[in-house]
Amino acid sequence: MTPTEPKIALIAITKHGAGQVKSLAEKLPEADIVVSEKFASLMADLHNNVHAYSGPFRNEIARLFTNYDQLVFLVSLGAVVRLIAPHLKSKDVDPGVIVVDDAGQFIIPVLSGHVGGANAYAEKIAQLTQGTAVLTTASDVGKTIPVDILGRELGWQVEAPKINITRVSAHVVNEEPIAFIQEVGEKNWWTRPTPLPANIHLFERFEDVDLNHFKALLWVTHKPISDETWHQLEERLVVYRPKI
Repeated sequence: MTPTEPKIALIAITKHGAGQVKSLAEKLPEADIVVSEKFASLMADLHNNVHAYSGPFRNEIARLFTNYDQLVFLVSLGAVVRLIAPHLKSKDVDPGVIVVDDAGQFIIPVLSGHVGGANAYAEKIAQLTQGTAVLTTASDVGKTIPVDILGRELGWQVEAPKINITRVSAHVVNEEPIAFIQEVGEKNWWTRPTPLPANIHLFERFEDVDLNHFKALLWVTHKPISDETWHQLEERLVVYRPKI
């Protein structure tokens, strides 16, 4: 596994869940398998790494949170929520958590959908299983810009206080007028099959934007942003820094 690939764990605590894990693992050979030791023999013909635990499963959660980027549970949603609750810190450090329903039909990102990548990985699983990814994140449902991770796959770094990201994200999903100013970086950043939402207005220079007409600004630039500009725009500005 290369350093850029996420570390995945497929997790089950029942015999039925272990059978589901085995079917999914055949399509995801890079994923590790985590099952009770009494079901480990079911995985004998797979090439995946298998961790067979003994004792209460709740004792495994801290290790899983530390060692993996995506945790895919073939376990009931309610049980997963109760198991992970004591270990939650923030979306910046928590792994993505995904639950696959008992019939293998619905794939539900539960935690760290954007920053942790659970939404994207749930969609990958859905494609492999012919299931449905159940996304509840507003920007994904509304097919609009994910302010907190925009351009991440291109190497862009977001630069803004967290309150700005929260406020600007709300303006975006509420379909309020947004100025997108791109002075540098890859132009083909919009990769969804749907058109760019009509409330996103494109500009090539900050100077061309009438600040009174827009609720928020997304600015892709290498220019230094003065304290005066941050203060002038208050919580309306998010800046992205592409790699030089």
